[in-house]
Amino acid sequence: MSHAGSQQQNLLRLLHALRPFWRREPGLPARIQSLLGGNRAFGSRDRRLYRELIYTTLRYLPWIEPLLDTDPARAAQVAAWLAAETPATQAFRAALTPGWPPCPVGLADRAAFLKTAAALLPEWFRGHCPEAFAADQMDALLARAPLWLRVADDDAAAIHEFDSLGWTWQRSRALPSALKLTADVDVTKSSAYSQGLVEVQDLGSQMILASIGVEPGECWLDACAGAGGKALQLAGLVGPAGRVDAHDVRPKALAELRLRARRAGLGTIATLLAPPTGTYDGVLVDAPCSGTGTWRRAPHLKWTTTSAQVEAAAAQQLALLLEFGRNVRPGGRLVYATCSLSRRENGDVVAAFLAARPGFAPEPFAATFGFTLHAGGFTILPAQHDTDGFYVASLRRHSGE
Repeated sequence: MSHAGSQQQNLLRLLHALRPFWRREPGLPARIQSLLGGNRAFGSRDRRLYRELIYTTLRYLPWIEPLLDTDPARAAQVAAWLAAETPATQAFRAALTPGWPPCPVGLADRAAFLKTAAALLPEWFRGHCPEAFAADQMDALLARAPLWLRVADDDAAAIHEFDSLGWTWQRSRALPSALKLTADVDVTKSSAYSQGLVEVQDLGSQMILASIGVEPGECWLDACAGAGGKALQLAGLVGPAGRVDAHDVRPKALAELRLRARRAGLGTIATLLAPPTGTYDGVLVDAPCSGTGTWRRAPHLKWTTTSAQVEAAAAQQLALLLEFGRNVRPGGRLVYATCSLSRRENGDVVAAFLAARPGFAPEPFAATFGFTLHAGGFTILPAQHDTDGFYVASLRRHSGE
């Protein structure tokens, strides 16, 4: 058997092992990692190849899954054809799809392709984000997610290291603090990462706080901080004269945040496990959500997320806004963010909050990056700047009610 033939058989065995779980297990990436890492026959290039092919299968599951029953060899070919061309996939794609046209360019009927592609998003989602079904957004949501970095103000050392390693990169035109690595590399192994000169953070995530106009010297609460990507960004924006309190109910997440803050040399972040009692110039509620904005990065969530889960998340998000809105001082800012594209978790939640708390009102943004404002917020759609999907709303507390 040829090398490509052996790889094809390995891929089909991996897909067979994952198939019972990919429509019901939100934690599927951990299972994929365990499956690949547990096979000693796989080298690092093998793992990169199979990971790319597995995630491609998940992106295009309605197209590929039926072929696993009727024509497994064809399923592997289609997965290879649809996969991004990387150093790890290049030889496999060439061996399995000789003479195939580029994907998706070259298809005879682009309109027919997009009509078929609509099945690659859950139909229930159309009412939550009809924009996602437009041609440009569909292309973005089906593409491999890029690796964006947030870089320090003085990024010369990081750039020099990337160039010396032969890593290709692009600076965002929308936000100079963001670099996209276009090479398939592990940035966590770089000196720039270990020295805190760069943080892995999607460009869309960076845009949330960049849109607000955070002032140096302010005191902010990151109310749902997690491992602290936005808390670190906030600390940089408020500067050494400011302060960021990072709250989360998960001790392990806060421990990871403290490690990241030390690596970045940020001493203005305090972690809070207990609910905060004071008031702040600004409060960020980056709420737990369905993650529909991360579907290009976590495509299995398209098939495990339900509309009922979105509704449950929206109820929790409103409760969090009502709770942490009390921590905004009169005249202060309340920023609401999700990594969701669903209007139910975004604009609808903000409207419900404003109806319940009339002392708050929408506040103008410092920047909108070309997105459309609606009722105090805007949705960061993936196609415009090659990002994940997010939502951000900016509110000002005008009274002490």
